[in-house]
Amino acid sequence: MAETSGSTGPTGRTPETDVIDFRAAEQLLAARDPRGAVKLLDGVIGTHPENTAARLLRARAFFAAAQLRPAELEFTIVLEREPDNAFAHFALARTYERRGCPDQARRHFRLAAALDPNPEYLQQARFDS
Repeated sequence: MAETSGSTGPTGRTPETDVIDFRAAEQLLAARDPRGAVKLLDGVIGTHPENTAARLLRARAFFAAAQLRPAELEFTIVLEREPDNAFAHFALARTYERRGCPDQARRHFRLAAALDPNPEYLQQARFDS
């Protein structure tokens, strides 16, 4: 049976709750509260595990909280679904860089730059070296 506006799913969440939590998580991340953002996004992703935008936001929050392994896993899931997402490649490269994995970082910096000639991506790709 299809969910209607206002109805709750098996988790007791409504579609409206998920949107509110997603937007609140964006605000928490902007306010430098990545752990609070992760908590809100856990519920959204629990209800909608296929939601790539929520996973990307949670990956960013994990990265901001220096939870590098969970960030890596989330960025990887995003890239499995959207292999042409230049930002996700760039962010995964930053994650690998912080984890001390320069070869993996270089690969994803270069993929990001190949997908999007953003000056920051090109600078980090270091095609000249």
